[in-house]
Amino acid sequence: MVLLRIEPGTSESQCRPAMAAATTTQAPAELSWVDERQRQRLNEMLIVVDRDNRVLGADTKRNCHLNENIDRGLLHRAFSVVLFNTDNRFLIQQRADTKVTFPGYFSESCSSHPLNIPEELEEKDALGARRAAVRRMKAELGIPPEQISPEDVMFMTTFHHKARFDSVWGEHEICHLLLVRKNVSIQPDINEVKSFRYVSREELEELLQQGEHGEVKVAPWLRTITQLFLSQWWPHLDQLDRFVEPHKIHRV
Repeated sequence: MVLLRIEPGTSESQCRPAMAAATTTQAPAELSWVDERQRQRLNEMLIVVDRDNRVLGADTKRNCHLNENIDRGLLHRAFSVVLFNTDNRFLIQQRADTKVTFPGYFSESCSSHPLNIPEELEEKDALGARRAAVRRMKAELGIPPEQISPEDVMFMTTFHHKARFDSVWGEHEICHLLLVRKNVSIQPDINEVKSFRYVSREELEELLQQGEHGEVKVAPWLRTITQLFLSQWWPHLDQLDRFVEPHKIHRV
């Protein structure tokens, strides 16, 4: 299994804040390992939701990932993309060492957040999340615009997860799980992705076992996605319709 090292790429432009929720705390947080681009992205405005994924408002990425706010119940909308090529191999990435949460951890193909902008707030068929996924796959993975569109992204289901990274930072998300099955060109942004590779089911299981033994770092949501969803979907990538659950939220 070959590990592909990444050359520097071009990142997306910073999205400026539009509005802020009044109920959160903007506590100072030490970020010595985080580069300037990731610091800027902490000002992005994310979509704040309730447990049923109903929009409540918006808040900064920083506020949404502070444990002190998460412990008060702050919850935001996110997405995870699982991308397969036509050989049915799954793209995983190792998050850059300068990411705010879970730096250097292996995770799924792409994960991020819809922004609090009209085109990414669209609810029907999770179109807003699918548009956001395309935006981030272009920016993060360097997939050429002509190779990926919202029509290539299949909304499978939604899960609600929570993960604490350290005493300050964490994740608490209602996450749209999206699937792409397509051959694409990948040239990731080194500020987002440290390494990437396509894996078989057996190779992914080996990685998860290495994570259990402390040999590598694996994002907790990758384990969740693999055990709850990919274990069922992978043998049936040609017949996925039966697994689509657009109205269900899995609590994990």
